[in-house]
Amino acid sequence: MGEDSLEGLSDASKQALENADIVFGSPRQLELDDVGEKDKAWPVPFSVQEVLQNKGQKVAVLASGNPFWHGVGGTLAKHLSPEEWVCHPSPSSFSLVAGKLGWKLEETVCLALHAAPQEKIFPELSNGEKLILLVRDKAQILQIAAYLTAEAFGESSFYVLQSLGGAYEKVEKLAASELETASIVYPVTLALSLVGPKGMQQCSGLPDDMFVTDGQMTKRAVRAITLSSLSPRKGETIWDLGAGTGTIGIEWLLSTSSTKSIAVEKDKSRIDHIIANAEKFGVSSRLTVVEGKTEAVLSNLPEPDAVFIGGGLSEDLLKAVWVKMPKHCRLVVNAVTLESESLLQHWSLEKGGELMRIDIAKTKPLGPKRGWQSANPVTQWVVTK
Repeated sequence: MGEDSLEGLSDASKQALENADIVFGSPRQLELDDVGEKDKAWPVPFSVQEVLQNKGQKVAVLASGNPFWHGVGGTLAKHLSPEEWVCHPSPSSFSLVAGKLGWKLEETVCLALHAAPQEKIFPELSNGEKLILLVRDKAQILQIAAYLTAEAFGESSFYVLQSLGGAYEKVEKLAASELETASIVYPVTLALSLVGPKGMQQCSGLPDDMFVTDGQMTKRAVRAITLSSLSPRKGETIWDLGAGTGTIGIEWLLSTSSTKSIAVEKDKSRIDHIIANAEKFGVSSRLTVVEGKTEAVLSNLPEPDAVFIGGGLSEDLLKAVWVKMPKHCRLVVNAVTLESESLLQHWSLEKGGELMRIDIAKTKPLGPKRGWQSANPVTQWVVTK
């Protein structure tokens, strides 16, 4: 149901409301539905359990626009069989905004930030990009504006769209400096036409200085090779063991929006760095940080699709990881000491896979001229169980 209330509903939707024994919705929606005593507001904190407890009755659930795009539809459908429900969608907030601004949805980033931090938009920040954001209220819009200003995108255009489709519809194009004094009330959606620097690169191997670190990290060039060896795919989970700064797991999460990472680290200060970096890149909701020695926590970790060992390599660790890895799981191990390299040579002979030696050198001043400075070589073992 949109802001145009019953007038905007299809005949099938109106019939469903008329036949319902109970109608669930937000207080705002229930004011528009005109069905009287059948109304029941969502519980606070939000839960679908009250709906599910009414199985066997005719229950209507009011949702804004398309309930399967950042809406309650997907949450309910997980608990119901296909014959137990039917959906009558109307245009989503994203569609309504695009229709007002003339933006192509296929070229626009659409995100729900109701319960998400503003850092979720960080990977999307790039000059010329268009974003449509579902937001809570004016306070959140001001937070987003302050965040964008801090990230050098303060000159962006802010489109504030209120009560779309209803009698109080309002569309304004504002500068960040005008938002504080603007009259903004719920329901509101924020659209952004970004003006600022070119955004974050879209391939592995982010610059080292983008991360908070004490120096314990897989450096840029080796990280790019390592991510290529790990080969992240949609929906997959990685164990990042001896995570250090967390760069491998974070770039794994940046590869697609459905990947997950479990970072294991025993050093508390480094855990703080991992969390800070995940928050900066807007991926903290898909990251789990486990404090402790790897061998001690492995049994409690969910099954991985890939494993990376970047620190604390030992014979016992490899044995423990190999036992816990499911079939077809990918393992990538980086070693920098002769002892660790010898261990990988032995295991590669027994388990197969591929050994690769990574030698990297960079130029540095050498008197009035320049010379090469070699980094410690890295031996990488890549194997699929």
